[in-house]
Amino acid sequence: MAIKDSGFKKKSGSDSTIPTSSMADIAFLLLIFFMVTTVFRKERNRDIEWTNAEATEKIDEKRKNILHIWIQREGSVWINDVLTPFEEISEVVRPIYAENREVVVAIRGDSEVPYHQINTITEELQAAGAVRVTFATRLEQRAMRARR
Repeated sequence: MAIKDSGFKKKSGSDSTIPTSSMADIAFLLLIFFMVTTVFRKERNRDIEWTNAEATEKIDEKRKNILHIWIQREGSVWINDVLTPFEEISEVVRPIYAENREVVVAIRGDSEVPYHQINTITEELQAAGAVRVTFATRLEQRAMRARR
């Protein structure tokens, strides 16, 4: 007497495929997490009267490689949105420059700031070891707006 095949096959072992139905959910949650935890660096513009220039050269550096030093008319100096006394400029810039040698220091001074203050700042930058220093002007600001 022959055993009749019932048509059902016995499944042995487990399924070796990876469930992908939740992969999209995981990727979406990771994307949201990284968007929420990312910090965007934005500096406040200071109210200054820009210095005029006959010519200018565009700086092709990434925003993270530019350190802005704002000098307002009354003589206050702002580095990374922090009010900094003249005698502490080199102490603030030195670790930033040591961490990234590609940093370009952009001095954005009011046109009414006395030259001896600008000279003091450049001497402090020299003491900090910063060798890539530029001076922002009104002509540069117009070029930046035209690019946007």
